[in-house]
Amino acid sequence: MWANRMMRKLFNCVASRRLLSPVLLACILFGTAGFGAETLTIRVLTYNIQHGQGTDGQIDLQRTADVIKRIAPDVAALQEVDRKTTRSRGVDQAAELAKLTGMHSAFGKAMDFGGGAYGEALLSRYPLETVKVLDLPYTDGCEPRCVLAARVKVGETGPEILFAGTHLEHAKAVQRLCQSSKISPALAVSDSGPAILAGDFNDVPDSPVMMILKRHWSDATADQPDPTWPSDKPRSKIDYVLFRPTGVWQVVEQKVIDESVASDHRPLLVVLKWSNATASGKD
Repeated sequence: MWANRMMRKLFNCVASRRLLSPVLLACILFGTAGFGAETLTIRVLTYNIQHGQGTDGQIDLQRTADVIKRIAPDVAALQEVDRKTTRSRGVDQAAELAKLTGMHSAFGKAMDFGGGAYGEALLSRYPLETVKVLDLPYTDGCEPRCVLAARVKVGETGPEILFAGTHLEHAKAVQRLCQSSKISPALAVSDSGPAILAGDFNDVPDSPVMMILKRHWSDATADQPDPTWPSDKPRSKIDYVLFRPTGVWQVVEQKVIDESVASDHRPLLVVLKWSNATASGKD
């Protein structure tokens, strides 16, 4: 009762004198949603950028950056990223996208290509720590593939998460199946900490590849299998955001972004909510 009377007095005082804006006043009285000690949200983007080449045949990294900025992710997993290749005019695309979006970046080489390298990139609003590149198995005639993983401390009150991105073999299903079976062990699924895995898995939701991954991960878009490829007239869902443990994360939003020119894939955004209360009570 005493606390309630004091709060009412504070409200009347600041409201009558207009010392604080209504929004700031509400934050003082009721707390700030999304940034408190108990819950927060994280915007996760996965996007195969096709080395910045759009469906118009033009390589335009500024256009790619504009798409990313419009979506405003906290973390992003990018596939088909060039580093100082001839076709990309010697640009370190991960570093350039970090500069253009104001985010932190990391690059993971999957293979040598065109006088430079080709692989995965991570972008993050928060610093990327303990960055690792985990090579995936491949055979002659297939492109080498990898998983790029980093530790990310989400804000001041959020968890430290494992954030990883990958791009699986596109042509040979057997190779893709082999790669998918190695991802979870490579990322140490015995670690019960919060983790997010995003990327272009080049397979549909009910495929053996996805069934293997779903033994250890939950699919954030399982109940909304909107297609992501090809970008002009999408017909297949092959891009995903996965997470673990199930009890710690809740899916708040999932959306395939209506962008048909900047790449041959459409971007996929997933908003996840992490709960301190849930996390502290997990096994």
